[in-house]
Amino acid sequence: MATKRKATAVWNGTGLEGTGTLNTPNKFFDNTPYSFKNRFQNETGELGTNPEELLASAHAGCFAMALSFAIVQAGFVAEELSVEANVTLDAVEGGFGITTISLDLVGKVPGMNETQFIELANGAKIGCPISKALSSVDITLTTKFVA
Repeated sequence: MATKRKATAVWNGTGLEGTGTLNTPNKFFDNTPYSFKNRFQNETGELGTNPEELLASAHAGCFAMALSFAIVQAGFVAEELSVEANVTLDAVEGGFGITTISLDLVGKVPGMNETQFIELANGAKIGCPISKALSSVDITLTTKFVA
């Protein structure tokens, strides 16, 4: 069974001075602004979002969900999985490119040991659909296990 999701982007003006909006059918994004300024000059995100931030959100969520399924398969239930994804956009030959993604995981899983947690986390890093889609990018994982 295939699942499809969609979003729309509308851009007005030049790349440097223009602005855009993002929308989704469920209104999660409802004319959410994005622009060059949001992408390169506004790290706080107060002025809107940018494609890299959206990618980081998607990757963090997908990874956490994939790890949760793996933990349940191993016979445990995660009390909390907190994931921070950092997407790095760098100047590369021919323009800009996403060069690295780091996933920083803190997890609390009662009854599980740290070795098993790290093993499952590494499997989820490789196996989550967003990681698979971004397999051309160097993806790193750091873990902190809270007993």
